[in-house]
Amino acid sequence: MKPTELSGRPTVQGLSVVDFHVHFRMNHDELTQSLAGGQFSDCGQGDSAGQRAVTTATAATSARWRRSWDFADPEGAEHDHGWQAEADRWVAELSAHSVEHANFVTAGGDAKMHELVAHAPHRFTGMAAMKDPYAPGAAQAFETAIVEHGLVGLKLFAPLMSERIDSTDDAVWRVAARNGVPIVIHFGHCGSAGGIAHNEFSNPAWLEAVAKRYPEITFVIPHFGIQHVQEVLFLMWACPNVVVDTSGSNQWVRYMASKLTLDDLFRRFYETMGSERIVFGSDSSWFPRGFARRYLVDQLRICWEMGMTASDLQNIFGANAARLLKIDGWMPADPSLSA
Repeated sequence: MKPTELSGRPTVQGLSVVDFHVHFRMNHDELTQSLAGGQFSDCGQGDSAGQRAVTTATAATSARWRRSWDFADPEGAEHDHGWQAEADRWVAELSAHSVEHANFVTAGGDAKMHELVAHAPHRFTGMAAMKDPYAPGAAQAFETAIVEHGLVGLKLFAPLMSERIDSTDDAVWRVAARNGVPIVIHFGHCGSAGGIAHNEFSNPAWLEAVAKRYPEITFVIPHFGIQHVQEVLFLMWACPNVVVDTSGSNQWVRYMASKLTLDDLFRRFYETMGSERIVFGSDSSWFPRGFARRYLVDQLRICWEMGMTASDLQNIFGANAARLLKIDGWMPADPSLSA
């Protein structure tokens, strides 16, 4: 696919695209491995026959999903040439698909994320990530990641936490408020087939108390909130500092009791919340798939067919993310689309 440019900058359909939600080297990341299910063939192998049978079944489910989307299987270890080589592949991927900037939400630890961002600072930003914001030392680790390593936010998975999100332990939230960075919190089911379907911490409705205590923090709920669409919409009505990202295949809609499509999600969130509270993310992660362009073009088609203005699309597919990430001096390549 030939890259397109406007004013010397990469664009897609005349829009400057910022991908808010990308994972780096997931199969090397202890945090994301715990959620991977059957996505990576070398993750989650158990010792017992029963565990091996479960691993085989979930891997088969993930393989069928990849076939349905025409995605290649993740590369094996024999293709791994180190993190620098993979970082270079990501720079090339962004250029090949005319994506201006990628924000990585996981990278195998904050120190590794710091190295990744330093490798291509004009194309990458990165977030801190942790399993449990209530663990001893979590707030200090987050502060270090922001102040010393230059990371631009925090990625959490609610089902992995040791306490519900409305715990009275606000130490991590105070760090985010003090430094003016967003927090991305995954609610709902986690991982590919064989991941976590439900636990007592997975409902985004519990975020309301925290979001109201810290209105200066932008809380981003990825994947349109997954199965908790109604709760997220009411949460956004109650808390103007809560937004959603669009990341991933959003195949979870297939499992809803009532028929729901990605078109429905865009229409409902756009009509109720406007373009300023929807942030594009691809959830890209493995090679050789690389950047999941199909997600981008499907979402663009939906938005154009809904009759959104080009300015609305620029908000969703670039401007909102650039504002949250504080990308220095960022403006759309098309100046007429500036807010």
